[in-house]
Amino acid sequence: MSYTALYRKFRPDNFSDVKGQDHIVTTLKNQIAAQRIGHAYLFCGTRGTGKTTIAKLFAKTVNCENPIDQSPCGECASCKAIAAGASMNVIEIDAASNNGVDNIREIVDEVSYSPVDGKYKVYIIDEVHMLSLGAFNALLKTLEEPPSYVIFILATTEVHKIPITILSRCQRYDFKRISIETITSRLQELTAIEKVDVEERALRYIARAGDGSMRDALSLLDQCIAFHYGETLTYDMALDVLGAVDTEVFSELLRRIVADDIIGCMELLENIVMQGRELSQFVTDFTWYLRNLMLLKSSTDEHVEEVLDVSTEHLKRLKEEADMLELETVYRYITIFAELSGRLRYATQKRILLEMTLIKLCRPQMENNQDAIIERIRKVEEQLERGVSVVVHNQESGTNQVQASQAKTQDRQLLPAAIPDDIKRIVREWPTIYGMTENLTRSILSKAKLSMGEQGQLLLCFPDKIMAGQMEKTEKQQELNRLLEDYIGKEVTFEIRDYDKTQNFSNHFVDLGQVIGMDYEEE
Repeated sequence: MSYTALYRKFRPDNFSDVKGQDHIVTTLKNQIAAQRIGHAYLFCGTRGTGKTTIAKLFAKTVNCENPIDQSPCGECASCKAIAAGASMNVIEIDAASNNGVDNIREIVDEVSYSPVDGKYKVYIIDEVHMLSLGAFNALLKTLEEPPSYVIFILATTEVHKIPITILSRCQRYDFKRISIETITSRLQELTAIEKVDVEERALRYIARAGDGSMRDALSLLDQCIAFHYGETLTYDMALDVLGAVDTEVFSELLRRIVADDIIGCMELLENIVMQGRELSQFVTDFTWYLRNLMLLKSSTDEHVEEVLDVSTEHLKRLKEEADMLELETVYRYITIFAELSGRLRYATQKRILLEMTLIKLCRPQMENNQDAIIERIRKVEEQLERGVSVVVHNQESGTNQVQASQAKTQDRQLLPAAIPDDIKRIVREWPTIYGMTENLTRSILSKAKLSMGEQGQLLLCFPDKIMAGQMEKTEKQQELNRLLEDYIGKEVTFEIRDYDKTQNFSNHFVDLGQVIGMDYEEE
């Protein structure tokens, strides 16, 4: 006898076996009990959530000779015929391959004939969104006013493609993704029946990999059992079969990205590739790992740990990483990996795309968008807090000498003879002034050092050419000009400069912040 896949073998025979769709099951059973059965239903939702299964159970129940608690008895001639696919009262149509006008006209012609036995003729049209516009139009009138013995059940995964004229004629039922707990519980029941030894942790991982689909989860379980037939199915075995990566690998990768360790990231990716892991699945799982980190970082609720669905050891690592990263940085990582996931679907060089993404995360200076600029500013702040050393190449000896960033001042510009009162005021109140700008501009201006040019103009000096470039844009110049003019009450001439952050600022410019901060005697 040929083997039957688990999802077919354990397809529910009555409504009580349906998991995760209680809101739909209860409504349909109440309709059957009250004899308030509709003529057209639309079942919509993601794959593997029970749309076709419930449609068949509903068709069985309305035609059952001896229903039990508004569920089919499974013993009468009608139930057996429907279960065997031999009933003339239940017609299943795959709209993906029967999507033309002629196919629907055949249905319209058949509708006029009443059932030979049983109460209702039930038409189950799967993937109904695949019907052509002409086919929908052909179905429209019959769907609106079918004979009393006809029920239409339309099933689709893409409800947005259904014409509004069809939607308005159907009772719509939205099938939810099934929770990890519900899928895990069902898998435990079935493995016990099948007498398969399996770790609960492995079942939980398979349930999560099913992504809310009971059918997908059962197919994955079938695959894992077949690969390790006769053995106890462990968590590591499930990871191996499904091409998944353990959370320890994700943790290590994240820490290397935070440390800007490109070589380390490439080595880790090489190990993943050599183990035969599927890179698309790797990106999906890593994005989920970042999602857990985002929830932990953004929530103050002590119950958030229950939502994360992670082990105690994993949670400890997540908390350490949450302290290492800003929430905005985690958002940026998730955005980049979500975009990558879509691109990998059709890519032929998945590894190269992933390597480019990892380098992009380690080198935010490669990007010019707002998130990347904020990330660069954050890294600059961290370097300043740590106290960055400067490597200077000695031309005579050909050796590199490490000198402290607070090296002695050389070739310092002469202090101007007099500093205008307006510029003194700007220097003293600079934090207040740039605090009046929006977030990105405020972030950049907070890094500026103030000096004076030879012509008495105000110099805004930035330790990064990219920051200086941002402020040299026309709109930024106009914004800053209005800001200073409104604050001082007169026009202020200024220029944007940049300097080498690896050298002492006062080597090349007069630091007005230090000068005015001294016991300066005003005239």
